[in-house]
Amino acid sequence: MAKQKGPLKVKGSLGDLTFYKSQDGYLVRERGGIDKKRIANDPSFQRTRENNSEFGRAGKAGQLFRKAFNSLLVNSADNRMASRLHRAMVQVIQTDLVSDRGLRNVIDGEAELLKGFEFNIKGKLDSNFFVPYVSAIDRVTGAITVTVPSFVPTTMITAPSGTTHYKIISGGAEIDFENNRFTIATSASAALPWNGNSSAVLKQTNQVNPESTKPLFLVLGIEYYQEVNGIMYPLKNGSYNPLALVDVSGM
Repeated sequence: MAKQKGPLKVKGSLGDLTFYKSQDGYLVRERGGIDKKRIANDPSFQRTRENNSEFGRAGKAGQLFRKAFNSLLVNSADNRMASRLHRAMVQVIQTDLVSDRGLRNVIDGEAELLKGFEFNIKGKLDSNFFVPYVSAIDRVTGAITVTVPSFVPTTMITAPSGTTHYKIISGGAEIDFENNRFTIATSASAALPWNGNSSAVLKQTNQVNPESTKPLFLVLGIEYYQEVNGIMYPLKNGSYNPLALVDVSGM
């Protein structure tokens, strides 16, 4: 893979070269590869077919996960989040010790490996929020909660220049990877002042189905705002907002 230089940027194919645009700029690569029919039928490519099957399964799992938390990700995800999540899902699938190779899946893998996943690599939660919050997932009641004790915002939250207020947001989800379904509940605090005064204790409860037999997830994040003439404006359209997966209850 090579980058295109010069004032003219090309997209398309020329001979054995393919020119295309990516998030890394205009690139060029050489055509090639093995015939798809051979990969699909040749016994020597059995491992390749198995890997492709699991790779695709990880992609679908990541897509469903993103869809479940979409309302929170809109303002709190970097442009490589989807590919990073895909890699994380592949790792989960590879921990499946029950299914045959090529049939391994998220359900029989260790979904807990996703805990700590940062949705915004540019603004990580653990680098911006230093409050010792408590998370809890209650499968019996379906309550997915986070409790944040009193703290001093300017001391315990690293905020970008121009911040006057912030919100603490969270979301709890029950995700059925087998049937491509999910149940989601989200919470958001009021716009709280980012100052040197102690905050009140905050508890957010995100309710999903009780007695669930599906993986349950809790995400936690912060949104930054600047107040101008009584109106709250999101800072940089959310590019600084941290959001992370802070608790997981697998199967």
